[in-house]
Amino acid sequence: MPPFWFEGASVEINSLGHSGFRIRSKDVTLVLDPPSPEFAAPAKGVNADIICITHDHPGHNHVRGIGGQPRIIRGPGEYEIGGALITALRSFHDTKHGEERGGNTIYVIHLEDITIAHLGDLGHPLTSALKQEVVGVDILMIPVGGHSTIDAKLAADIVSDVEPSIIIPMHYGGGSPRQGQEPLDPVEGFFQVMGIAPAEPQTKLVVTRTSIPAQAQVIILTPRG
Repeated sequence: MPPFWFEGASVEINSLGHSGFRIRSKDVTLVLDPPSPEFAAPAKGVNADIICITHDHPGHNHVRGIGGQPRIIRGPGEYEIGGALITALRSFHDTKHGEERGGNTIYVIHLEDITIAHLGDLGHPLTSALKQEVVGVDILMIPVGGHSTIDAKLAADIVSDVEPSIIIPMHYGGGSPRQGQEPLDPVEGFFQVMGIAPAEPQTKLVVTRTSIPAQAQVIILTPRG
C-alpha cells in the first residue's frame, strides 16, 4: 500500500523522468513536461487528457510520446479542464528575465482538493507575486540540479518560503547523463542542504486531502518505464 493512502478522492503521481510527471485522479490525467528519449526512458502506454509544457526545450516537450487526445497548455493563463483548475504563471529560465534561456511557466494545479505546483526549469528566486501564488501548496515539484536551473541551496530557500507539505525534487543528475543531456548535480546535494537523510525512492505517490502529512516530507519518485 503506498504511503499516505486513505479512502476518499485520491491523486496518484508518477515520475516520467527528468521533470516529467503524470498526475491522475478518477476523472482526469495530466502530464507535465514529458521528456524525450534522450533525457529519460520512454513512458510506454501513458495517455493524458491534459499536457502542460513549462518551456519548449528538448527534454520537456515530447508531446508525441503521450497518447490520447490531450489538450496542450504551453503558457500563462487560467484553465479549467475535466475538474482540474490550472493556473499557469510566467517566470524565467535564468536570472536575466529570459535573455539567456527564455521563459518558463510555473503550473499550479488544483485537483481533488489538493494543490500541486510544478516550477518547471525555474532559473531565479521566486518574486513576491509568484510567492503569493505558490505559498502553502500541498505538493511542490522543484528543480534541484543547478547549472541550467536553480541549485540545491536556492531550492531549499524556496521550500522554506513556500512551506509545502510534500516536496518532490526533479531535474537532477544521477549516473551517466543520457545523450544530449547536460550534467546536473545529484539529488543528494539537496538532502544535504536540507539537513535530512536521503529518502528511499518509491514508484508512485498516492495522496488524498486527509492524508497530507503534518510535517513536510521529501519524496523521491522512480521514473516509470
